[in-house]
Amino acid sequence: MNFEEHAAKPLLETAGIAVPKRRLVTSAEEASSAAKELGACVIKAQVPAGKRGKAGGIAMADTPEAAATAADAILALEIGGRAVERLLVEERIAIAREFYAAVLNDASAKSPVVLFSTLGGMDIEDAAAKDPQALRRCVVDIREGFGHREAEEMLGGLDPGLGASGVAKTLVALYRLYRDTDAELIEINPLALTDDGGLVALDCKFILDDAAIPRQPDLAALGAKERLTAIEARGRELGLQYIELDGNVGVLANGAGLTMATMDAVRHLGGRPANFLEVGGQAYTLTQSALELALANPSVKSLVVNFCGAFARTDVMTEGVVTAWEELKPAIPVFFSIHGTGEEEAVELLRTRLGMEPFDLMDDAIKAAIEAAR
Repeated sequence: MNFEEHAAKPLLETAGIAVPKRRLVTSAEEASSAAKELGACVIKAQVPAGKRGKAGGIAMADTPEAAATAADAILALEIGGRAVERLLVEERIAIAREFYAAVLNDASAKSPVVLFSTLGGMDIEDAAAKDPQALRRCVVDIREGFGHREAEEMLGGLDPGLGASGVAKTLVALYRLYRDTDAELIEINPLALTDDGGLVALDCKFILDDAAIPRQPDLAALGAKERLTAIEARGRELGLQYIELDGNVGVLANGAGLTMATMDAVRHLGGRPANFLEVGGQAYTLTQSALELALANPSVKSLVVNFCGAFARTDVMTEGVVTAWEELKPAIPVFFSIHGTGEEEAVELLRTRLGMEPFDLMDDAIKAAIEAAR
């Protein structure tokens, strides 16, 4: 779950990390009033999307009149597919240096990772490419945690100037906030060093781990509302996990892991998946509805059905697909890969009712689907 900046910054304050004075507004008039109170300010679009500045969603204002003009322009924008409806008017901070700080889940390390760079204010990928030595990375052993000693070791030799001790303290506070809120990512970019040696978080990106939402109901209530497509909303009503993507190869598989592996294989082999759609657990009884969802996307030009059964029977899932195929009579080609419990019965179903043969290898089914989608 993504959080807009105005909802993320109060979390930093609770952790003892300084943030600018600010006001959340919804109109040019309110922006002008906030600017009268705050003085020279920054006007920021509030949408759960990155690269707001490049999209024109951030502007400087020296006067209330300039704030109103900037607010009018930004409120007319759409950023990341979302209309801008709210703005954050924030006091302008005199910046001596800009840093980058973050804590995130690292799948490859299977641990939290604390990041810090002296090249703040730019994309971290660009910063790392520009000067790899300016990016420090600390893989955290969750049994030991991340304290002042680890932070000082991480920063050793980096010379973040006047903010050295303050940076270490900020990183420790950021990790504690990450841990206590069940965050997936907390990122401050930039973390500004002021002329008097203070540190102020000028922006904050916060993502709550979706699996922790039941544990963090009060926090989750502050998150940005999820924006679903019509097909995604229908999938949710049916109890199916469906995510619409921008590709043309439809994917239907049982279990989240196999579905993601299938999508990864589609990308690896040069195709573009059109969706995430899994029918694991009891959802296999909804296979017919799942197929209808996959075919509802007009961008889908071919379909991969990848079933691997252990407890779930592949013949039951395949029968759902076959029945739906007979009823819907779709014009697109479909390619099957079926292995596991009920495999022989599933293959016989395909042969006798659809006149199809499944592929022995998942990759071969995917290659055929990619070629057909072209």
